Amino acid sequence: MRFLLRLTATLGVLLAPLALEAGEYDITVDRVMIDTGDFAREGIGYNGQSPGPTLRFKEGETVTINVTNNLDVTTSIHWHGLILPYEQDGVPGISYPGIAPGETFTYRFPIVQSGTYWFHSHSGFQEPNGAYGAIVIEPEGREPFRYDREYVVQLTDKHPHSGERIMRNLKMMPDYYNRHQQTVGDFFAESDQKGFWATLQDRLMWGDMRMMKADIEDVQGFTGLINGKGPAQNWTGLFQPGERIRLRFINSSAMTYFDIRIPGLEMTVVEADGNNVQPVTVDEFRIGVAETYDVIVRPREERAYTIFAESMGRSGYARGTLAPKEGMVADVPERRAPPLLTMADMSGMPGMDHGNHGGHVMDAGMTGHSATDHGAMKHSEMAHADMNQAVMDPAVMDHSTMGHGANHGMSHGTANDHQPMPAGDHSGHDGPMAHGEPAQASMNHDAMGHSAMVSTEAATDPFYAPGSGLIPTAANGGKFLSYADLRAQKPLYDDREPTREIELRLTGNMERYSWSINGIKYEDAEPIRLTYGERVRFKFVNETMMTHPMHLHGMWSILDVGAGQWNPVKHVISVQPGTTVFMETEVDAPGQWAFHCHLSYHAASGMFRKVIVEGGPDQVTGADEVSQGGDA
Repeated sequence: MRFLLRLTATLGVLLAPLALEAGEYDITVDRVMIDTGDFAREGIGYNGQSPGPTLRFKEGETVTINVTNNLDVTTSIHWHGLILPYEQDGVPGISYPGIAPGETFTYRFPIVQSGTYWFHSHSGFQEPNGAYGAIVIEPEGREPFRYDREYVVQLTDKHPHSGERIMRNLKMMPDYYNRHQQTVGDFFAESDQKGFWATLQDRLMWGDMRMMKADIEDVQGFTGLINGKGPAQNWTGLFQPGERIRLRFINSSAMTYFDIRIPGLEMTVVEADGNNVQPVTVDEFRIGVAETYDVIVRPREERAYTIFAESMGRSGYARGTLAPKEGMVADVPERRAPPLLTMADMSGMPGMDHGNHGGHVMDAGMTGHSATDHGAMKHSEMAHADMNQAVMDPAVMDHSTMGHGANHGMSHGTANDHQPMPAGDHSGHDGPMAHGEPAQASMNHDAMGHSAMVSTEAATDPFYAPGSGLIPTAANGGKFLSYADLRAQKPLYDDREPTREIELRLTGNMERYSWSINGIKYEDAEPIRLTYGERVRFKFVNETMMTHPMHLHGMWSILDVGAGQWNPVKHVISVQPGTTVFMETEVDAPGQWAFHCHLSYHAASGMFRKVIVEGGPDQVTGADEVSQGGDA
């Protein structure tokens, strides 16, 4: 069944007359004014507003969307997370040339899935400037959970500076927007606790890495919005006590991870990135940039509840309300203290280029870890004595038996050759900008340990790290959602061994504010070439101090949490500093696709790749021998 849906999407326009026709949609791309309650500025929106209208489709339909560009520059719309023909994906320079000023482009594609998704511009910095909207797709059959009403809760981080200005400032001074820099007073306060020389040595080590303990968020000083409304404007969703309410959370931020809680209410997570998961009840969850989570809440009292979305670095927040009547409000929680990174958080990154560090491997003694031969290391035998952690569960962490010894990384025949940037607008996302970052050939990746993996649960959860800085904990001491909690409601694909493994090292230089994959910027890199019908295992090794939400267009990403066929299927995988994360992909979408970090200024600086899928369903022989997935 899944293969037939994919085949329909691939053939797209040719098979469209066979599908149920849906309504035709008209979207204009406009200059708009955006009022956050804290400030107002011009931005970009759809149909005269930001966020744009919520588009509602039904699984099995074919949609026609006419997009008219009223701007004086090229634009585009990418249908984030939707499975469709690559020509309809909306990435200038990869999918198509984009939509020129004054022109109308007609998208037409079948809807082969259900769930919560979103759409946004993939041109320059139009998305952080306001060009985004929500997509809700109704399933053909019944949902495996009940609810009485629903609301889209679309989050973003609106900044008083335009995206173009933010990028210029970051290139000029990477900590330009860091409001939580440590002071001399902090130094003496820490000296009183740890001693002067220990504190001085700590500061010198951070200085040697050209970074600070507060380097958790690149861009601060924003106003958090829910459905286009700032905290003072207080978006409100109404309910009747006892109702089950489905909240469709979408993180449309340029750069901000949000920790979400509703004091007084538990949340039951039922969907992640558009795919149903086995329900898990939590008190708080973190939503990465570009992720979506659907939760069910059941307020039984006739009172207001605050939806509180606090940024990961505690520099800002978004706030909304659930209430029985308009005008009712609840207390807004105080923001928690800003977290700080620790040397333990950094211990998984011995090879990172830290400015004038000379390309040397970071002294392993800095964190109490010796350099480790990764090729000979069994994850199940890793005992991190200095962190007082138990030996990891081999069922989760032992990848030594997976038969990938001969394919521990991407073919260097394609990774290190050079290619010209794709045609089209080369500003921002259309072709991430070149800023002269050197290839980091001197990194010692055999010494890359997995010291940032702290437990059986945390080992498969990119949000966890050993230090105190980045481990998320619920505000009330309750349950905080972990990636390891996510289990597919129904397998989307047959569980089979991958045909090969590709290593993608997430690399960068905070001092120069340049970001890359395998030490190579987008415009200098060969595309990643995949073959239709294979199953590829991607190995993300994050050698930077930032968390990166990695988004593969056009194909599903199966996150390895050790659950086998029940592993969650997502379109964005967050990879935390110093961690190694695995995902698998059924290569079932011919054409050219984008693969990038979804932090806007990281993608624009070079953490971006083109993926080319060679072959197609008409070229696969013995299709029955190639697993195309079950009847999900």
